Amino acid sequence: MTSTSRRGITDQQWAGTALLWDYQQMGHDLRRCDVAIGLGSHDLGVAAETAGLYLRGLVKRVVFTGGPNPSRPAAFPRGEAVHFAEHAVALGVPESAILREPNARYTGQNIEFSRTVLAEAGVRVSSVLLVSMPYMERRAYATCRQVWPEVDAVCTSTPMDLHDYVKSIGDDRLVIDSLVGDLQRVVEYPKLGFAVAQDVPGSVHDAYQRLIADGFTSRLLA
Repeated sequence: MTSTSRRGITDQQWAGTALLWDYQQMGHDLRRCDVAIGLGSHDLGVAAETAGLYLRGLVKRVVFTGGPNPSRPAAFPRGEAVHFAEHAVALGVPESAILREPNARYTGQNIEFSRTVLAEAGVRVSSVLLVSMPYMERRAYATCRQVWPEVDAVCTSTPMDLHDYVKSIGDDRLVIDSLVGDLQRVVEYPKLGFAVAQDVPGSVHDAYQRLIADGFTSRLLA
């Protein structure tokens, strides 16, 4: 093994990142649900995965939620929900199956506002497929359990390993910073009432602390 990896990221740092990545994967079995909610993000793969779930017959309605993306504002200038919905239509999802929620700024609002949009549309929901970026499945689940505890939540994301995901995004440091930031939110948000608590194994927490010490901090809470 070499001591450094591409773009100056060491093997030890990649190993720690892989621990955080694996922890975020909920491993839920896919099953039919009433709706899928594509959570807004900088990753258009969320829209593609949500569209695929609809085309496979796992849901009858989809919601895309999110306003302008704070980390990549130029990527979706009309907001995540708008661009995600357009991508889903291009992939074959009928316009009639899609609801848009264009105002959410963070995950709690994604879920809360989607719940409101569905209620206003008269859609009864007892189960939901939450579609997120691969590194935030656990946070999406913990947030949904807090914000919408009555619903049966199943989490999913584009199936790929860490390095394939990094390649698809094209920015190694952004992905590592985002994984560190998401784990911080898993730890801290329950204290603020934003999410239910999740057990964090010691090895994962240690890797997280090492990555912070190594400077992967751009997505941490202020």
